[in-house]
Amino acid sequence: MNKAEILYKIQNSDTKKVKIAFSDIDGILRGKYIHRDKFLSSVENGIGFCDVIFGWDCNDKCYDNSEITGWHSGYPDAKAHIDLSTFREIPWEKNIPFFLGDFSKDPQYAKAVCSRSLLKRIADQSKAMGFTPIFSQEFEWFNFRGTPSEISAGNFDELNPITPGMFGYSLIRTSLNQEYFHELFDLLEQFNIPLEGMHTETGPGVMEATVIHDEVVSAADKALLFKTSVKEIAYRHNFVATFMAKWNVKLPGSGGHLHQSLWDLENRNNLFFDANDPHKMSETMKQYIAGQLYCLPDILPMFAPNPNSYRRLSGGDWAPSTLTWGIDNRTTSIRAIPGAPQSTRIETRVPGADTNAYLVMAAALASGLYGIKKQLKLGEATTGNGYQNKGGGELPANLEEATKKMAGSEIAAELFGHEFVKHFTATREWECRQIDRNDPKWELRRYFEII
Repeated sequence: MNKAEILYKIQNSDTKKVKIAFSDIDGILRGKYIHRDKFLSSVENGIGFCDVIFGWDCNDKCYDNSEITGWHSGYPDAKAHIDLSTFREIPWEKNIPFFLGDFSKDPQYAKAVCSRSLLKRIADQSKAMGFTPIFSQEFEWFNFRGTPSEISAGNFDELNPITPGMFGYSLIRTSLNQEYFHELFDLLEQFNIPLEGMHTETGPGVMEATVIHDEVVSAADKALLFKTSVKEIAYRHNFVATFMAKWNVKLPGSGGHLHQSLWDLENRNNLFFDANDPHKMSETMKQYIAGQLYCLPDILPMFAPNPNSYRRLSGGDWAPSTLTWGIDNRTTSIRAIPGAPQSTRIETRVPGADTNAYLVMAAALASGLYGIKKQLKLGEATTGNGYQNKGGGELPANLEEATKKMAGSEIAAELFGHEFVKHFTATREWECRQIDRNDPKWELRRYFEII
């Protein structure tokens, strides 16, 4: 639908309200309902939205180290932009109109704090180089019986997954809760978040789904909306879905793997494919992989943003901690998937399900483009167990170490700008200070439902 068609539909709809949302730095959608008339007047003029969403953490506790907003600034409204191209109707909410937005038209916030604006800038850089970035994120998440209030009141004791045991790719486990699984697939399709596939993963109550690929900004929109939608649909069945990277140290973590390829500007030719290469990998693809591996240690907090993220990156359980790549090798940080012209791509396996899709896709794309710009050479592929191949180096072991490295990194500043790096690393420093070593359940209390 074009702009005129969308506005006509809103003007003539039965509903008097519209739902809008914006991402905070953690990839949590913050939004509200507004009157239809308010929405229509905001399309051209923008809408004020309190900038506290960039001044507090995932638990709504205000940062004490943020310069762009805080008690010192009085938390004013920032000028938000509603993106009409994100128009959807929420099928499980009486088809109320829904839109995403960002702060790309407010320079102060666009440079330093708005993750969607950052991704749009990186996408523009890609197109200026002649590339259309095509991305998709796949998610693993655990599902539990109960409501948020019941689970919190129970002090996170005796969490009850919706299915028992370890049973990946199970057909019979999905039949236990088939109304939930069918709603996920069907309602997400109606909400313009079509799934390529969905199945059980190994672990009690765990699922995996891959969102069908799209241009990078639209792919990130869909990834954020996927997580929020799954949580809302789970509520309808008296379930709680968690996207924590590692809710239980005895079980595999939850990945948020990124699939990526670069196409020409007409979106006709996959520039990662080369029919004359032994592995069908173009030089562009090799340089892109080399760039990600080179930059990854300097920008790891964008791939692993929380202290809990590093419990997953333990060098096993399908989560890499080494700077490795391999051909169709799921033990490496980057899995090259060469094949037909339509399907040749890479899968970056470092990100967890707890990531902000705008930031993780910006980080992946910017570092890949860095490799192309610098014409970096790709080292030998890892064969066998990539967890044991430490010859290329290892990732920082915790968020504190990773944040310190990123804060002082000229590579990070070159990729994203000093303003963004300063604000983002300050939020990660704050996140490190929230660790409560006297409470063994602090991570569950902080991240279980929200992240």
